[in-house]
Amino acid sequence: SMPFLPCLKKNKSPVPLGRSIFQKHTPPIQQNYQALLESCLKNKCLFTDNAFPAHISSIGTGALLKKLPRNLQWKRPHALHKNPVFYAANRKQLDLCQGLVENCWFLAALEALTFHQDILAAVVPQNQSFERKYAGIFHFRFWHFGEWVDVVVDDRLPVNEAGELLFVSSIYKNMFWGALLEKAYAKLYGSYEDLQIGQVSEALVDFTGGVNTRIKLAEAPPDLWGILTRATYSRSLMGCQTHLGVSFPSLSCIQTTKVLKNGLVAGHAYTVTGIRKVTCQSGPENLVRLRNPWGKIEWKGDWSDSSYKWELLSPKEKILLRKKKEDGEFWMSLRDFKTHFVDLMICKLTPDLMSQEDGKKWMYSLKSGRWVKGSTAGGSLGFCNGNFWMNPQYWLNVLPVEDSRKSPSSCNVVISLMQKHSSKHRNRAPHLFIGFLLYKKTFLLSFFPAQYQESNRKLPPGFFTRHQPVNKHQVFLDEREVTHDFHLEPCVYVIVPSTLEPQQESEFILRVFSRKHILREMGGNTSFTLSKEIVDRYEGKIWEDFFTKHFEQVKKKILKFSSISQNPEINAVQLQRILNNISWRNFQSFHLSFSLDSCQGILALLDLNATGTLSIQEFRVLWKRLLFYLEVFQKKDTNRSGKLDLVELHAAVQETGISLSNEVCNLMAIRYGDPDLQISFESFVCFMLRVEIMGEAFRNLTQDGKGIYLRESEWMMMTLYS
Repeated sequence: SMPFLPCLKKNKSPVPLGRSIFQKHTPPIQQNYQALLESCLKNKCLFTDNAFPAHISSIGTGALLKKLPRNLQWKRPHALHKNPVFYAANRKQLDLCQGLVENCWFLAALEALTFHQDILAAVVPQNQSFERKYAGIFHFRFWHFGEWVDVVVDDRLPVNEAGELLFVSSIYKNMFWGALLEKAYAKLYGSYEDLQIGQVSEALVDFTGGVNTRIKLAEAPPDLWGILTRATYSRSLMGCQTHLGVSFPSLSCIQTTKVLKNGLVAGHAYTVTGIRKVTCQSGPENLVRLRNPWGKIEWKGDWSDSSYKWELLSPKEKILLRKKKEDGEFWMSLRDFKTHFVDLMICKLTPDLMSQEDGKKWMYSLKSGRWVKGSTAGGSLGFCNGNFWMNPQYWLNVLPVEDSRKSPSSCNVVISLMQKHSSKHRNRAPHLFIGFLLYKKTFLLSFFPAQYQESNRKLPPGFFTRHQPVNKHQVFLDEREVTHDFHLEPCVYVIVPSTLEPQQESEFILRVFSRKHILREMGGNTSFTLSKEIVDRYEGKIWEDFFTKHFEQVKKKILKFSSISQNPEINAVQLQRILNNISWRNFQSFHLSFSLDSCQGILALLDLNATGTLSIQEFRVLWKRLLFYLEVFQKKDTNRSGKLDLVELHAAVQETGISLSNEVCNLMAIRYGDPDLQISFESFVCFMLRVEIMGEAFRNLTQDGKGIYLRESEWMMMTLYS
């Protein structure tokens, strides 16, 4: 007999056992942004969104209303600032702060999004402004239950009597993209109040349509640092959550705003903004950088802004990593991170994070279904009601892939089940407990004759009483999405999604990701599901493969002659060899090479612990910058000469999001350019690295944003060894 399938119980009101009439998910209102914009421009009027009015109903009906000021007003940005700006790419630091809506989970995910400009641009279309073609209308795109939807809003925002934004705001008072995006997200889910309860993982998926990996930090895998490293240097978004002291519910800062003695906020979401392996006198230490969405209140333990631990590092490493500011961002050791945080959420565009099969093509299939009372709402096996077989069933054929690094007997398959809320308001009806069971073909063969299998009928009740699923310990969760990562042998499987209790109704979507598979519904429409091919288009993956191969060769050579270091690093000569062995595409018309002098300069800039070598981590930082600089260089080298003149150099620097005066640009052209002040790609890399690193040092050291104080040793370190 089957064991009872456990569930994670949470303190929520009981879920009603279905409804007399099946209620479908309410799709978002579709408005044509371009048509509305052109109509407003033609009629010379500002857009007014009647679908989400500037009215108390758009804020909500519950506890949030008690926090609102008496004289709440709705104003457009032009009435709040003389020079409003929608979005500025040159703002390097995280600039958003949480408002009265306690949606730390949403803001933590949004800040993770800002680290990936291309993904951000898909959510926040960049060709919007308060000047050119301004008509008081803006739009944003979200992944909503299997499809990308465009959400239109007007720019009337709720403010208090002093003209201060009530909800999400920016530390730059004239910046409004965050406030408008929050308004669009509130419209998508019913009201601002509907954003008060949620999970970081939900918002990460809504921003990307990606695959979530949740790591319980108390049971973290041994290679957690490796997973964090791959996530950081690939296109992944990361968020995490602190302990509540009870079984972890959906996050709402309403539930607790308790600030602990160590500076962390209980039951709170944070953004993972970076990682770093530092070299202390006692040995290496793995650090994680986090940010509180409040923009204040920081960790006070080891590696916090005022920690003595920073004195164990080289002056340069300390200057470039430590921020002595109450801005909500801080470092902590990986050990403390695992102790004080409960969950780490990583969202990736392709499911290759855990499988380590970077740069490969993946197949993605999506099926929509529903649990209907009296028909397909069979509930789980744990209720022993004999109706489990009534649930929707899906036939999955996992196929072998020839180019897989893994054994052909093991295929990485990610299965995700997401329930849709039937109400227009996401938090009006609690989530059902959901999960799915996976059965293997060997059981099917032993139970049915071949002709039965080919008929596409649903498996009968008897099958489920006699056979165990692949995932015997399936946990049913009252969350929007349940995702599991499997390593399966190529074979035919059957997926059975269900609610925990029978006769509970909901729509759902089932997503399957693998290198190669076929998915179809059983017992209904016999057609196969159309699958999409997805691949992370970021070319860095291809180049990373090249780098890893060369770095491993360097490591082998060093280890051959040295028994001292098990973590060898590369010197300037080896760096030059790696860079000059790359096939730099689009530069085939002439020879591109890095001189030893340039490589020594690059090494000096990035070698924070002053060893004279680069670690694999430091090279990854360089690698990421090289790819970005190459993209900018090619874009601004309009005549494809392989060099930038002064005008192109100014444009290229601006494209990177850095603001430099004409005088500084001219000086750098003299320093790094040829006699005609032409800048090669090699020189552009050295120039940009210096500008970025010195800018970062200034921002970390300044107290007032105007100047810095350095001891003589720090001054010498920053000027002579960079």
